Amino acid sequence: MKPFRVPNIIAALRSLGEILASQGEHAVVVVVGGTALIIQGFVARVTRDVDVIAISHDPPEQERKVIEPPEPLPESLLRAISRVARDYNLPDDWMNTTAGLQWKTGLPPGFEERIHWEQYGGLWLGLADRYDLIFLKLYAAADSEGPSSVHYQDLTALQPTNKELDAAARWVRSQDPSAPFARILDQVLEHAKNNE
Repeated sequence: MKPFRVPNIIAALRSLGEILASQGEHAVVVVVGGTALIIQGFVARVTRDVDVIAISHDPPEQERKVIEPPEPLPESLLRAISRVARDYNLPDDWMNTTAGLQWKTGLPPGFEERIHWEQYGGLWLGLADRYDLIFLKLYAAADSEGPSSVHYQDLTALQPTNKELDAAARWVRSQDPSAPFARILDQVLEHAKNNE
């Protein structure tokens, strides 16, 4: 999959919103991962996709939206995603719901209340809060290559405090209580706390 940079992410999201608006449609999605980090200015790196962790069927103008798992994405959004993929020469899954699997074991407590909303035409984009990104990136770092992963680099870019790391670790341990995972998590925590 071809990585794309910040201006292209923003351009692709704007185009997606314009397509939806031109068809009298709208979509409300919440993203995590590299896209959420990049748009909020926490990192300046490339990302390979836009990770949708949730959607909402509430009216876009409603201040507080109820979120739910992203499967299935609305048909109008899927058509617009395909068109943007074609127009920007992106892979078909440039916006995907793989992160939605997190619903099986649960989102960080209070996730829904901390979402930051932006509008791109007919696309209402929710960005996971820094606090929640710490939880998710700690989990991803422990679940991948540990301290050598891009997830660990993202975690350190969020500059978590030891208190935030401890809160995140409690949640992460609830996601996978196995001993091998706990060892990797402890390594990641040790590196992250020494990096503070």
